[in-house]
Amino acid sequence: MLRELSIRNLAVIEEVNVTFHYGFHVLTGETGAGKSILIDALSLVVGGRGSADMVRYGCDKAEMEAMFDMAPTHPVWQVLSKLGVNACQEEMLVIRRELSSHGKSSSRVNGQLVTMTMLREIGECLVNIHGQHEHQSLLRTEQHLEWLDLFAGDLLIERKQQYRLVYGQLQQARASLRDLENSARQNVQMLDLYRFQIEEISSARLKPQEDELLAEQRRKLMYAGKRMDAVSEAYSLLYGGKGLDAISKAISKLTDIQTYDAAKLSPLLEQLQSAFYQAEDAAFQLRDYRDGIESDPELLSQVDDRLDLINGLKRKYGETIPDILAYLEKTSIARDNIENRDQLLEELRAEEMRLYKEALELAKELSKLRSHAAAKLSDAIEKELGQLQMPAAKFRVQLDQPIQESTEEAAFRLHTNGMDEAVFMLSTNPGEPLKPLSKIASGGEMSRIMLALKSIFAEIDQVPVLIFDEVDTGVSGRAAQAIAEKMSQLAAKCQVFSITHLPQVACMADHHYEIRKQVIDARTSTSVTELIGTVRIEELARMLGGVEVTEKTRHHAQEMLDLAHRQKGA
Repeated sequence: MLRELSIRNLAVIEEVNVTFHYGFHVLTGETGAGKSILIDALSLVVGGRGSADMVRYGCDKAEMEAMFDMAPTHPVWQVLSKLGVNACQEEMLVIRRELSSHGKSSSRVNGQLVTMTMLREIGECLVNIHGQHEHQSLLRTEQHLEWLDLFAGDLLIERKQQYRLVYGQLQQARASLRDLENSARQNVQMLDLYRFQIEEISSARLKPQEDELLAEQRRKLMYAGKRMDAVSEAYSLLYGGKGLDAISKAISKLTDIQTYDAAKLSPLLEQLQSAFYQAEDAAFQLRDYRDGIESDPELLSQVDDRLDLINGLKRKYGETIPDILAYLEKTSIARDNIENRDQLLEELRAEEMRLYKEALELAKELSKLRSHAAAKLSDAIEKELGQLQMPAAKFRVQLDQPIQESTEEAAFRLHTNGMDEAVFMLSTNPGEPLKPLSKIASGGEMSRIMLALKSIFAEIDQVPVLIFDEVDTGVSGRAAQAIAEKMSQLAAKCQVFSITHLPQVACMADHHYEIRKQVIDARTSTSVTELIGTVRIEELARMLGGVEVTEKTRHHAQEMLDLAHRQKGA
């Protein structure tokens, strides 16, 4: 549930801190007092779109912070873990959103920065905001199938995942088939090109890292003479000159006097002896290296030719030999596809048919599950509508399976959700036929249908905070009372908030908040106050009587509260 909401410098709100409770909350106040701004703030907290215009005039930024108290088993903790957000299930969940006057925003969950995409995913688990504009979603038939699938439960969701996997493979097979069929004109021209390229690369018989080895060999051949001169001179200095001879004489001299000062001369003698052996070994290695130096102009020419060939292939087919070989493999496959086009077409058509049949069987299974769920959902909504003062209403979820004409036989048209299209059908009066919602439902009826849906789905989607922003507009009398009672019942399953102008709704609330706009020091500011006792009666009387509040309206307000308490107790 939502425990606290803090707002600073948002629109006409300078600073507001509100504590909420379990149950049914209503927000009331004069038109323009800023009731919807609280909902806008909560929408921003859970990932709603914001703009610089929402920041209070003269301020650098708006700040919104909400604290949620969630059960350890709630799905939001799994979402947080998946997103890499550190959160302890035994603690409160705190979400903070800042919106700058330049339009930039930042969001934190328990102090950790998150992106807007992450915040929206988290927010979908926490808050469901339903405003008047959301009536339009009832008119979008593509939304109807999503609601039906959600109502159908885990088995349908599992089967739909299986179907989508096969359907994705079917779409890939169809795309490959179209590409192969459409490439017929280019195939003849490309086949000659592919054959030439394959022959050019294959005849080179490239080996991995061959260019690096050839480059090294070329360097050695180019500087063979220079290496020969330098190494020969170094060998002569060590072995043919006075190098080793001088060290040998030094060793002889020290050997003669070693016994006179063994402590200091012995270590020096050992160093000279070691140096002699190392220099002698280096001289022998220089001699061997000199004897192995090649000077072969013909071999150098061959290496240059080979490198020119490889560099020419690099300019055409890739920066490295592995790139060239990868291009060869890709081109060979393309050539084989063209040469074996007829066989490939036959194989792809067979694969497409196999996947279509598999997808169709899964789609039929989905359709059966939906048919069963559609009947249950229709009955559940009719029951809810009966409680919302629409006892004669008939509601049906109509499922259709469009077909597409093919050259062989009529085939079901599959889409990403299967083979079904769902339409919510309604008849509000006895004797009238069922028609799509878009052609029959009024604004007041839309409000009650949406409330019926929310009542049914409250336990399914497990969203703990449900907000109704003036959804009772266009409703009055007994229908308004029925909506109020339904919201109160719904509050037993989740935390419910309603912005309302109807006293019938306000009196049924467990907690009543007044939103008031006032002018202080020539600046407009909005305050939020929880109403208890006589001040709540005064607000209900204002809603009943308008500008003038009389003893009769106060008495009537008290009667409405007493009746609401009895109804909730019952």
